[in-house]
Amino acid sequence: MDYHRLPLPTDSMPALFVGHGNPMNAISENEYTSGWRQTAESLPMPRAVLCISAHWETNGTMVTAMEKPRTIHDFGGFPRRLHEVEYPAPGDPVLARETAEIIRNAPVQLDHEWGLDHGTWSVLRHLFPQANIPVLQLSLDFHKPPQQHYELGNELAALRKKGVLIVGSGNVVHNLRMVDWNMRSGFDWALSANDRMKKLVEEHDHRQLVNYGALGNDVRLAVPTPEHYLPFLYILGLQEDGDAITVFNDKTELGSIAMTSFIVRRG
Repeated sequence: MDYHRLPLPTDSMPALFVGHGNPMNAISENEYTSGWRQTAESLPMPRAVLCISAHWETNGTMVTAMEKPRTIHDFGGFPRRLHEVEYPAPGDPVLARETAEIIRNAPVQLDHEWGLDHGTWSVLRHLFPQANIPVLQLSLDFHKPPQQHYELGNELAALRKKGVLIVGSGNVVHNLRMVDWNMRSGFDWALSANDRMKKLVEEHDHRQLVNYGALGNDVRLAVPTPEHYLPFLYILGLQEDGDAITVFNDKTELGSIAMTSFIVRRG
């Protein structure tokens, strides 16, 4: 099928931020994967997916531009059956070049080596299990401050009008050093930070969410390093006038991981 000839949506495609959590979610049936599938059922069929994953940090901004991205198993200590998972979605070199041209505030390199890491395929194999929609990844430039990542999201909004589903994959609360594998909920500080962020989203207060380091100790514990939070800023940056943003999979587990996810779509 020629995805470039699919009818484009009459309005902007939705956009998603997905709390991806434990890599085992890729092969699990649980409340989170059920939430991902239910969300996918509410989406129009995209021309392609562009994913910003917490697990691809680079010097500079890159977008995958190969025809057949490989499935990357970027983790250790998990069962063999997880390492054997393949997500053979095609790439889209034409869309990769288009994405690079849309971004004006930073040079974007076309990448032919990376592929799809688990921040992308662990979610997409539930959203689009047939792996028949082209998938690209956009990297996180670790030199850029949060404001510039948010602004890149602003620029990517043009792709929504071209039928591209943009997915940020990370966790708004992600502190691996404080994980308690026996907890089914979150520590008080994690719950507080998650609630604070949701309230700011509801109030459309992107300024404070971008400057998250000033939100107090609970949020500093929730975001000890930026890579799992930054994909969230891209999705906030995609929000346009007339868009509503709603929460799904709103749960904190293992003490310090929030699975809280958001969908942006026309209100």
